[in-house]
Amino acid sequence: MEQYKKDFINFMVDCSVLKFGDFTLKSGRKSPFFMNAGLYQTGSELIRLGEFYARAIKETYGLDFDILFGPAYKGIPLAVSTVMAISRLYGRDIRYCCNRKEVKDHGDKGILLGSKLHDGDRIVIIEDVTTSGASMAETVPILLEQADVDIMGLMVSLNRQEVGLGGKVSALDEIREKYGFSTAAIVTMSEVVGCLSHPSEGKPLIDSKMKKALDDYYKEYGVKH
Repeated sequence: MEQYKKDFINFMVDCSVLKFGDFTLKSGRKSPFFMNAGLYQTGSELIRLGEFYARAIKETYGLDFDILFGPAYKGIPLAVSTVMAISRLYGRDIRYCCNRKEVKDHGDKGILLGSKLHDGDRIVIIEDVTTSGASMAETVPILLEQADVDIMGLMVSLNRQEVGLGGKVSALDEIREKYGFSTAAIVTMSEVVGCLSHPSEGKPLIDSKMKKALDDYYKEYGVKH
């Protein structure tokens, strides 16, 4: 595993974004882990977060695209921090765009914030985590209604590697199959478990008891290979 992925996993833990315990998800599932990207709150945390996303996007999609789109609401700071990181690290100015939850009918009218969309724009979508793919059902029509754009792919921070709504493949794979664009994550849950079960130093965050809880969870909800 690349060092930046290990650093990102530890970064999520240090920011209390990724926690282990006993949680009930929106879906009703009982989960031994929980991720909340809303807990990235300080300037320094957002700078580092943008750098991790920038590295992953560059390695996955390259930088030959025009727009980084962040769906409201959590996608807004992700898009802003990441285009700033791309500019700083790689000297490439990418426009950012986000949507409003409600259409504004005065002043800066419309449903979009940031850059307008134009025919031919190449777009990468950025999100925190995708568990059901429901957000794409809202996001993709918004993009295609604005202009004849080319959606290159989606980048999330964590691939939970759970079955999506169809119950067979992951939510990211369901999105890929339904919409026809690529999907990727900075890290997968398998990489998280491997890193935190066998740290290079210190006590493992995922001990044998938590490892069993994770294994049991994935036997029920994990993607079957």
